[in-house]
This record gives sequence, C-alpha cells and structure tokens, in this order.
Amino acid sequence: MAATPVSNESRTTKVARSMNALMLVDLHNSWAWFVIISNGLAGAWALGAHKLESLRTRALWWFTLVAELTVFIQVTMGVILVNKYKLEFPQFHAFYGFVAIIAVAIIYSYRNQMKHRLYLLYGFGGLFVMGLGIRALLVGQMT
Repeated sequence: MAATPVSNESRTTKVARSMNALMLVDLHNSWAWFVIISNGLAGAWALGAHKLESLRTRALWWFTLVAELTVFIQVTMGVILVNKYKLEFPQFHAFYGFVAIIAVAIIYSYRNQMKHRLYLLYGFGGLFVMGLGIRALLVGQMT
C-alpha cells in the first residue's frame, strides 16, 4: 500500500505558519530592547525633570506614554506566540512581562496621590519597568 502524498497546499501553509512564528519571535526579541531603552530613558528624563524645571515639558509625558505602551505591545506579542503558535517560554519570563503591566497600572493609579512627587514616581517607575524588561530578557535567553 503506497503512502498518500501530502498536498503542496498544506505543506505551504505549514511553512508560512512557521515563517510567521519565526518573524514574530524575532520581533519580540528585538522589541524587548525598545521596551528596555525607552522606559529607561523616560525614567531618567523624569528624574532629571524632578530637579531641573527646564526638562518639565509636555514631550516628557508623550514619551513616557509611548514607553509604557511598548510594554503592552511586547506582552501582546508574547501571548500571541504562546496561544497561536504554541511556543513554550521559560518559567519566569511571562511573569516579568505581566508584572511590568501591573507596574505601569500602579504607577498610573498613583499619579493623583503623588502629584507633589510625580516626577519621582514616573522616574523610578520607568527605571523599575526597565529592570523588569532586562530581567525578562535575561530569563528568556536562558533556554
């Protein structure tokens, strides 16, 4: 009895799916640096703005917003990789990503109570999120 050949269409679909997964993995790995650097810069800028009034501009808040949104994009890519492409991840890698989202939410929720120390809140908060990104990156490379 002869084996039935696999159709070219299903083979092409599998190859395309694998290519999409690999591209998303590469984007997820590269985007991690964008998350780390942007949150570090936003945190440093906010800490500088605490001391120097000339750094207190609207651009700081726009940059901080973009930096914090990068965390949500990064975690979304990770969730897609796990749920759609069934990729596995190291034990604490996802933990640090979700803690970063929670940290951004906590920082945002304290903005009214900490108005007198708003630049310190966002400064140290940005550096904390940067540290979580570094830790997630390092844990993710251990496999």
